[in-house]
Amino acid sequence: MTWSDVYNGSSKTISSLAKGLEIGPGFRPAHRKPMLGRRSLLKGSLLSGSAFFFHFAGVAWPSSLRTQQKDPARNGKLLGTLDFIDEGPGPLDLPQGSELDGRLYSDLSTLEPENPITLTEKFYIRTRASELLPDPLTWQVKLGGLIDRPTNLGIESLRKAAKPMGTHLMECAGNVRQAKFGLLSVGEWAGVPVSEILDKAKAKSGTARVLISGFDRYATESRTSIPGASWAFSPEQLEKAGAFLATELNGQPLPKDHGAPVRLVVPGWYGCTSIKWVNEITLVREEVEATSQMREYAARTLQKGVPRLAKDFEPASIEQAAMPIRIEKWTIADKIQYRVVGIAWGGSQPINVLQIRFNPEEDYVPVDNFHQLKNDPWTFWTHDWSPKAPGTYSIRLSVKEPTVQARRLDSGYYVRSVEIMEM
Repeated sequence: MTWSDVYNGSSKTISSLAKGLEIGPGFRPAHRKPMLGRRSLLKGSLLSGSAFFFHFAGVAWPSSLRTQQKDPARNGKLLGTLDFIDEGPGPLDLPQGSELDGRLYSDLSTLEPENPITLTEKFYIRTRASELLPDPLTWQVKLGGLIDRPTNLGIESLRKAAKPMGTHLMECAGNVRQAKFGLLSVGEWAGVPVSEILDKAKAKSGTARVLISGFDRYATESRTSIPGASWAFSPEQLEKAGAFLATELNGQPLPKDHGAPVRLVVPGWYGCTSIKWVNEITLVREEVEATSQMREYAARTLQKGVPRLAKDFEPASIEQAAMPIRIEKWTIADKIQYRVVGIAWGGSQPINVLQIRFNPEEDYVPVDNFHQLKNDPWTFWTHDWSPKAPGTYSIRLSVKEPTVQARRLDSGYYVRSVEIMEM
């Protein structure tokens, strides 16, 4: 499957997307610039109410886990990091393209537990703003459909009603290895809960779905994407997810490429449901058909086929996922040792054990330093690793808890490979 296949609404399964991820030998290593010294001290509490300490890689852990830490390299020296191989060559943290073909891929390799929030200018972009976007100062959200009194919500009234909505992760359903999995970011949001807006709408009897739409006209024809920016939810889905109309990201008004002046955010659901440039909320009946965007993203949000009706779509929620974000190279007592640093996210309940393996012939082992308290936004973890021999290694994570669904993770979707040259 090509990069364009993913963005052209391919109906191939997750398994086919993941095919071939167990990479064999023959790839060249790439090394990042060395990182010297210890990282800066914790700037903010990641786990509320806990005391923290730091091990040699600079990862913060609750003091209650101090005795569980495996830290043989406390006095080691960090030599640098290794690049993952066989991934896209495109630039990271820089916007590229325009309108529907515009992208920004976040560089996950630089993430640190003491700074878990993605800077706004580095927050991923799946679609850039249209050149035809109306004046944001006069922006209104039309509230209509099956309600007693249709009305327009002015942008200033939404901004005045906005309140802190917390820190939430967002991931594009088309987040793939060719993009270095860079369509994944965490932001601190402010906005207005959708449930509050619906409570004041006084819906008529028979209303069962909420159709949320965004501005979707562009000056140029797209080479990679299908126009369509709307999703139909049940009121219960929106309330359970804590969905809100966002007007701020990281303490500042939304940038244009991130949906300004107002966008939908559905915590825990894939980014395709978080409609940008929201201009209409329509209350509709149960039998409303699925929108073009819902149909385009059906396979990528793990639906069963492409349902005709919106009511037959399962919630587009992000299941439990995990992957490495960098491989650190250390010298410890004159010996080379590696440390895998990664993140876990998604799912509806914290997991107890995250497992890791290096190539299919090896057994899974528990990740050394992993403790998940919540599923959103993300949890940092580390694992010390002494490869058996030089060569190419494919790093795969797994969750073995029967009640936890992790179809992408189970398929090998988030496998990443690295070339080890020095032992």
